[in-house]
Amino acid sequence: MSDNRNNSSMGDYDFPLFVFHEGSNCEAYKFFGAHKGVKDGREGVYFRVWAPNAKSVSLVGDFNDWDRRKNPMYRLDDPTVWEIFIEGVERYFTYKYSVETSHYSIVDKADPYGTHMELRPSTASKYFDIDEYEWHDQKWAEQKKKTNIYKSPMNIYEAHLGSWKQYEDGSPFDYVKFGREMSDYLKEMGYTHIELMPLSEYPFDGSWGYQVIGYYAPTSRYGTPEQFMQMVDIFHQNGIGVILDWVPAHFPKDAAGLFEFDGDCCYEYTDPLKKEHAAWGTRVFDYGKGEVRSFLISNAVYWIEKFHIDGLRVDAVASMLYLDYDRREWRPNKNGGHENLEAIEFLQKLNTTVFSRNPDVLMIAEESTAWPMVTKPADIGGLGFNFKWNMGWMNDTLSYMRTDPIYRAGDHGKLTFSFFYAFSENFVLPISHDEVVHGKASLYGKMSSGTMEGKFANQRAFASYMMAHPGKKLNFMGNELGQVIEWNYEKELDWLLLGFETHRKMNDFYRDLNNLYKNNPAFWHDDDSWDGFKWICADDYTQSVISFRRIDNSDPEKPSEIIVVCNFVPVTRTDYRIGVPYEGTYEQIFSSDDVKYGGSGEVDNGKIKAKEYSMHGCDYSISLTVPGLSAMFFRYVPPKTRRKKAGEKIDVTDTASVKETVKKSSKKAGAKAQTAKKAESAKEKQSSAEAAPKKKGRKPKTDKPAE
Repeated sequence: MSDNRNNSSMGDYDFPLFVFHEGSNCEAYKFFGAHKGVKDGREGVYFRVWAPNAKSVSLVGDFNDWDRRKNPMYRLDDPTVWEIFIEGVERYFTYKYSVETSHYSIVDKADPYGTHMELRPSTASKYFDIDEYEWHDQKWAEQKKKTNIYKSPMNIYEAHLGSWKQYEDGSPFDYVKFGREMSDYLKEMGYTHIELMPLSEYPFDGSWGYQVIGYYAPTSRYGTPEQFMQMVDIFHQNGIGVILDWVPAHFPKDAAGLFEFDGDCCYEYTDPLKKEHAAWGTRVFDYGKGEVRSFLISNAVYWIEKFHIDGLRVDAVASMLYLDYDRREWRPNKNGGHENLEAIEFLQKLNTTVFSRNPDVLMIAEESTAWPMVTKPADIGGLGFNFKWNMGWMNDTLSYMRTDPIYRAGDHGKLTFSFFYAFSENFVLPISHDEVVHGKASLYGKMSSGTMEGKFANQRAFASYMMAHPGKKLNFMGNELGQVIEWNYEKELDWLLLGFETHRKMNDFYRDLNNLYKNNPAFWHDDDSWDGFKWICADDYTQSVISFRRIDNSDPEKPSEIIVVCNFVPVTRTDYRIGVPYEGTYEQIFSSDDVKYGGSGEVDNGKIKAKEYSMHGCDYSISLTVPGLSAMFFRYVPPKTRRKKAGEKIDVTDTASVKETVKKSSKKAGAKAQTAKKAESAKEKQSSAEAAPKKKGRKPKTDKPAE
């Protein structure tokens, strides 16, 4: 039945279908779904769907009273693909595919490639041409091309769009209003990126977007695809990058979704030991099928290229990698192991494809195990992501902060262990929504203390330590308010807390800390190697204090650094001496215990001159007072030298570079060594002369002292 394709040459179909079945079609959305076209001189829309096991497929909707007899679809020469041409299709045209299964049952399915869907609980697809939006983010795109993200600040604010802020009646903001208000807030608070929890269409609010039925459709809860684009545009015009949570690991069993799409296992595995995530009540994508790989890889490309998304945070990667993930029974791979070889190959192909087309994009893995080389290139055996959530750091440090300070000395390793592997991958340090949901307590609630003041002090110290730790940063919305209760997706954040001084000061603390991080390259320029980090003292477990250096080597002539000192018990340490690398002054630039953040404000070390007193492997050291439950940052200020400029009668003060200081220190040490060597040589000569026998008739010569 080829009459459906009179004006569409099969030559136009052969290649996209060949690479689709092969698993290499990264633009499958341009072929499948609903697309404008012309047939026999008439304008309309072609609808195409992959349903390999179907006996018949019809297009149904309001336009034909949902009667599957009226608009049957036709198989192409490729019998797994069905097509129909419909005239008079306008925006918001509502439709589904009515599929007759091999079991002679009828199932009505939303379009897997549909770009818009009805508002829940309805599940039909809606026709929407996403190519009509005019973008205004060219400046952002050009800047992004020039930016080396590894050498740049990345401080991410994770948000759930429906519960950040709401109208008085409890309804959520739409995409555009959210974009405008959120971009202003992020700029003020010093964040560089926003990460949005999944916004592909999903039917159940309580899934937070992680159970998707419309992979190509921005959820209609907050507006149209065009309004979604406008939101992204607003963020970009305000200098904010946009990361979207993406869920290629599993999908729900909703009747209108991908679940047994044509009556049999189509998008999911057929193997009963592989196809289910029983604990989640979901099905697992069959990564061995080329058509499924094309569907998912095209979806990633779609969000990045059509909606200008700057990065994807790939959810539940660990569940994809292991055949025995959360399963009592599982089937080993061909080598007898528990690795899902098909999923590994899929992830490598996904990342290789995405980066070949968009080198400046972010591909971030939520991988919770010790799987090696997650952020290494696929061609050397890595998974090919460029960042990975550091779940080990998150679990260890939150466990440490839950521990009563009396017992923290015994858990000191939880605070320092992450530094051993901090540069094995490109890490993001996440304090995400998963840590503050029902039953887990808010971040404030996780802090061990018997008083509110103690909890706030703990949280400020923890946040400061996190900001100074190597790795990019992610904080979930509400943490910066000192939110007391857990996150509730049905309600907006407790913004009323800002009416209380303690919470307002916490918000001020996060704002200043974020901006301090963003404006000081020592915290991020060499974030991915030991060049940017050096321990001062990691093992003062008896006092629960750590100290280290964050270093910026971007300018070899003027390297700069910040000294970090954290005290995790409520005991002030006086005359606490630490080694420092250079001669000069160390100026306190930040303290989490500052009174303006709700701290005691009792300690201001000001400017401290380093003494030539060796400690911690350094030639110099400084003595500090470190308040209890606090973190302090000190900026190195090189010593000043005086020189006279030509034509001037007065000396002008000039700041010496660290390089000059180091050279000076080295010269000084070398001179001392040379003097000592000469003195030793003179002493040996004198001893030899005194011991030599005197010749007769001659007066012995007097030895001159060595110069």
